[in-house]
Amino acid sequence: MTKSELIQKLAERNPHLFLRDVEKIVDTVFDEITTALAKGDRVELRGFGAFSVKSRDARTGRNPRTGETVKVEAKRLPFFKTGKGLRERLNGGVDHGEDD
Repeated sequence: MTKSELIQKLAERNPHLFLRDVEKIVDTVFDEITTALAKGDRVELRGFGAFSVKSRDARTGRNPRTGETVKVEAKRLPFFKTGKGLRERLNGGVDHGEDD
């Protein structure tokens, strides 16, 4: 599902809202999640999952084409862990994952 498909679905389910308002709501939610992650905060949506940031240390890597050693800078990456409710729904009501 794309962002525009999500906006369209939400607009169809909420005919009392203008499409531009639904789009603004979706943009605001995504912006707030992005801002929180940029600050290093965790965003938890109960039953759906949690977004967090993982840090990777600098390391020495290797260019696969040339075999040359290259320095890989430290970086922060977004990480998503599914919530119990989502895992159960994906697995037909049976949770085979980790405890939350």
